Amino acid sequence: METVETLHMNKGAGETSYATNSFIQRKILSLTKEATEKAIMEILCSTRSPLINMGIADLGCSSGPNVFKVMSEIVEAINAASNMLARPAPEELMLYMNDLFTNDFNNVFASLPSFHKKINQQNGNDSKNNGYFGSKCFVSAVPGTFYGRLFPTKSIHFVHSSSSIHWLSRVPGVLEEKGGRRLNKGNLCISKNSPNCVLQAYSQQFQNDLSCFLKSRSQEMVYGGRMVLSFLGRQSMEYTSSNCYYQWELLARALKTMVSEGLVKEEKVDSFNAPYYACCYEELKMEIKKEGSFSVDSHEAYEVDWDDGKDLQSDHDLSETMSKGERFSRAMRAAVESILEYHFGNHLMDELFQRYAILVEDHLSKNRATFINLIISLVKQY
Repeated sequence: METVETLHMNKGAGETSYATNSFIQRKILSLTKEATEKAIMEILCSTRSPLINMGIADLGCSSGPNVFKVMSEIVEAINAASNMLARPAPEELMLYMNDLFTNDFNNVFASLPSFHKKINQQNGNDSKNNGYFGSKCFVSAVPGTFYGRLFPTKSIHFVHSSSSIHWLSRVPGVLEEKGGRRLNKGNLCISKNSPNCVLQAYSQQFQNDLSCFLKSRSQEMVYGGRMVLSFLGRQSMEYTSSNCYYQWELLARALKTMVSEGLVKEEKVDSFNAPYYACCYEELKMEIKKEGSFSVDSHEAYEVDWDDGKDLQSDHDLSETMSKGERFSRAMRAAVESILEYHFGNHLMDELFQRYAILVEDHLSKNRATFINLIISLVKQY
């Protein structure tokens, strides 16, 4: 099954929604701000005359408070760079919000009035000071997978994507041998006990997807355009280094307790594999070089605690009453429930994530648990 048919962050604004539980992603967004500001400055510096219009895309925008946080910061960066260069900002900004077809775009649209109000206030205040601001912002939703074309040829100047590229277009198709034997039996994703053929299958799927991603953006972006990509990864070529899949191992453990009690069939667990892959910079660099359309301007790696960004959670009162395990379980559920629900059924989700919270709480009481977040800035070469 392809990811485009099953994956979406939890919709709405309820207690298990992505909008309420995307605090880790919000923390990660804060880490990309410097790279985004630098990329915007480089784009504006590279043009001999001021841009009339500028195409900007946020790929994998999802929904909730993080959506327009990104776009607001990009617009602010354009304003600041224009002011520093003492030239007018682009007259028109085309802001494209992309995610899969099943994304909660209604939630995105509901936030548009407050976004436009903020931008208009900013433009009004700043134009009185120096006259370099006043871009008109046109916001459009572009549903579809970013592992293919989304925009017209040479229409995009800047691409941003956060917490998205670790999602594959599909589960690798070779994880089941002829005769039905499950190659990754007992695991939901890559694990330390996954056989080498499973590791290779996931790696190959990532390479195929990244190649499609780069080729598509190459056609859509102008010469000298920039991309800032941020996603969960790992620090070395060792597939299971840094516990970069441990959140899935704990989820598998929770499911196995339900199997032992007859609540879930073992075959159901054995036949599930998540479309998730944490790459390392070396893999990324090799595919970028192979595709050839982009050069690497900079790259960074950061550790992000599983409980990082809890102070940024939208529902502070709820956050204060939850344990670390419950909070992380909610965050994980908001991101992966759709694919689990499709495979296991909706009726198991509450029980599954209650058990998951207990396992996470126990793990966090004994260990520091972190993600590795990679940030890479790319330049379109031709």
